[in-house]
Amino acid sequence: MKCLIIEDDAVSRLMLQKILSRFGQTHDVSDGSQGIIAFKLALSEEEPYDLICLDIMMPGKDGHEVLRELRAFEESHGIQLGDGAKVIMTTALDDRGNILGAFDEACDAYLVKPIDTVKLISHLQNFGLHPQTPAAP
Repeated sequence: MKCLIIEDDAVSRLMLQKILSRFGQTHDVSDGSQGIIAFKLALSEEEPYDLICLDIMMPGKDGHEVLRELRAFEESHGIQLGDGAKVIMTTALDDRGNILGAFDEACDAYLVKPIDTVKLISHLQNFGLHPQTPAAP
């Protein structure tokens, strides 16, 4: 599994890296613009991300804007909705508007911080991204 973490909070980035690095390669960036660049580069090099953990509240482009751009870029490359990267919104925002907005913009899951490791791994399993036996931490 190849994962991109787009998160402005350093502690949250490190926590997600620690969890997800057991299951594959992880990259992290601290803002939405960098995330879009990393995503586009990986896709253009035919080494796309399998999973993206995307914060909503970030300086510059917020997670909603980033998600719309990622999905539009996939579509422009012939990737049908559901066939591209799985996107989990990872955010402190637990209100109905943000949750519904994220799903309207085609996120695959929504986790409220602090991230529950069991729920995150459950999403990986549901997406088919969880190997049978993860490497030791």
